[in-house]
Amino acid sequence: MNSAQAPQTLDTSNPSSTPDSISRRFSVAPMMDWTTSDCRVFHRLFSDHTLLYTEMVTTGALIHGDAARHLDYHASEHPVALQLGGSNPSELAQCARMAEEWGYDEVNLNVGCPSDRVQNNMIGACLMAHPQLVAECLGEMRAAAGIPVTVKHRLGIDDLDSFEHLHQFVETVRQSGCTSFTIHARKAILQGLSPKENRDIPPLIYDHVYRIKTLYPELEIIINGGIKTLAECDQHLERVDGVMIGREAYQNPWPLLSEVDQRYFGIDRPARSRMDIAEAFIPYLEQRLAEGAPLYAAAKHLLGLFHGQRGGKQFRRYLSENGHAREAGVDTFRAALALVAQD
Repeated sequence: MNSAQAPQTLDTSNPSSTPDSISRRFSVAPMMDWTTSDCRVFHRLFSDHTLLYTEMVTTGALIHGDAARHLDYHASEHPVALQLGGSNPSELAQCARMAEEWGYDEVNLNVGCPSDRVQNNMIGACLMAHPQLVAECLGEMRAAAGIPVTVKHRLGIDDLDSFEHLHQFVETVRQSGCTSFTIHARKAILQGLSPKENRDIPPLIYDHVYRIKTLYPELEIIINGGIKTLAECDQHLERVDGVMIGREAYQNPWPLLSEVDQRYFGIDRPARSRMDIAEAFIPYLEQRLAEGAPLYAAAKHLLGLFHGQRGGKQFRRYLSENGHAREAGVDTFRAALALVAQD
C-alpha cells in the first residue's frame, strides 16, 4: 500500500496522524476530477499541515471495482482523508474499514454533492432529507473503523432550507457520535440547477453555520463555500473551528496555501516561492512518467501556480498545448517554466 516512494524533495516525515492529532483548522475540499493524488502531492509542497481530501469515491467503486486504484496514494500526502459517497450503512462501514487499513487519517461521508447521477443512487445532498439514515451510516462507520469519521453537508436542499431544518439535521446526526461537521454554507437545489450552478447560484449564508457553532460549542464546525483569501479565513476562524477551501485552492493555490503553516500552525519558516514549488514537483513528475503516466495527467494540476504572474498565461498555454503529446516529458515541463518571469 502507498506503493509510490516519495522523492527527496517531498517531506515524508509526517506519518499517518493519530485521531487526536488531526487538525481541521485548514483543509482543501474534495473536488471531483481535481483533488486526485497528483494534485494532493502538489498541494503538500505548500503545507505540511493542511488536511487534504480525496475526490468522492462511492462505496460501489470500492466494493465491486478496483479498490487499489481508488485508494492508493503517495506517502507524502498525510494528513489525508478519504471521502465516501453512499447511503447503505453496512457498505459504508466496510469502506470505512478499508480506509483505515490503507492508512487514511480520516474518513468523511459526502452529504453535499448535488449531481443527478449520485441522487439516483441516494448519494450526496439528497441525504439532507434523511437525517436519521445519515446518523445510522455514520454510526456504523464509527463502529467499524478506529480513525475519525466526519460528515460534509449543505445548509439544506430545495424547500428544506430553513435554519430549523439545518438545526434538526445536525441534532439528529450528532446522535451518531460524529463530532466534526463540515458545512458548505449554501443549500443545494436538486431540481433545475447543474452541479456547477449549485456552486454559485444559491446564496451563501455564513450566519447559519455560525449559529450551529453557537448552539453546539462541543462540536467541531468547519465552514466551506466561497472563501478566497486568508483574510476571509481569519474572519471565519473567529466564529468556527476551521475553514475548508475549494476551487480557489486549486485555481490560484499560492496565495492561499503558501502561508498556511506559518499562519495557522505556528511553523517558523519562510514560504516557498512558486518556482521552488514547481522545481520540487519535478522528481515526482519523473516518477509518474516512469510509471507510464502521461505528463499532462500530473502536470495539469499546476496550471494555476503562476496565476497573475508575468508569463503565467504563457506557462499555462505551453503546458496545455504540448503536455498531451506522447513524447512530452520533464523537458516539456521545464520549457513551460522557462516562460515565467523570475524577478
